[in-house]
Amino acid sequence: MDILAILAVLLLSLGYASLSSARSYFARGRLAGMEEATREVIRGLGAHYEIAGQPPPKEVVAAIEGVKSVAPHGSPEKSVQRYHTKLWTFGDAVGSACWRKGFEACRQRMSPKPDRIRLDLPIDDLLEIASLAHLGFRKMMPNDRGIETARFDGEDHARQVARALDRLEWAIPDAQRPLDLATTRVAMIHQWWEPRDKKSA
Repeated sequence: MDILAILAVLLLSLGYASLSSARSYFARGRLAGMEEATREVIRGLGAHYEIAGQPPPKEVVAAIEGVKSVAPHGSPEKSVQRYHTKLWTFGDAVGSACWRKGFEACRQRMSPKPDRIRLDLPIDDLLEIASLAHLGFRKMMPNDRGIETARFDGEDHARQVARALDRLEWAIPDAQRPLDLATTRVAMIHQWWEPRDKKSA
């Protein structure tokens, strides 16, 4: 009976040792596979976050060094966990670097040339400015007799168009910007509508 108990204990110990050895072997293989995959990923990602003529971002360099510095000491399972942590840091650094490179490339592509100005105007302002430009063009024609007229619908309409013109003028550099046109428009609105408001009151 004692012999059977000893054999059972030995078999259990052998099974535990075999299982532990298998787990350790699997963890080592997993760690080796992660290291190889990481080397390939680092090699392939370089073109996405590196900018020609500039050194790689410091965060990415530090993250790569951190991944390479993971030494398989201690239990293989803990080494895998440490490797996971370093890979998360590496992924975050590479993601930020790729975003910055893409943002900078988009900003350079979308930015106007030094002698150009780009405006963001609501569609209503663009329509008002287009109608005013057409009216001014027609008035500049030599054969214009001023028979057709265009008027504001009221004070609110005049102020809306004045704001649209203000936005347009403020986009012009200071050296070329027309002087006091905004003040003149405000004065014209006051001179026309304020006396009528007082009379109606």
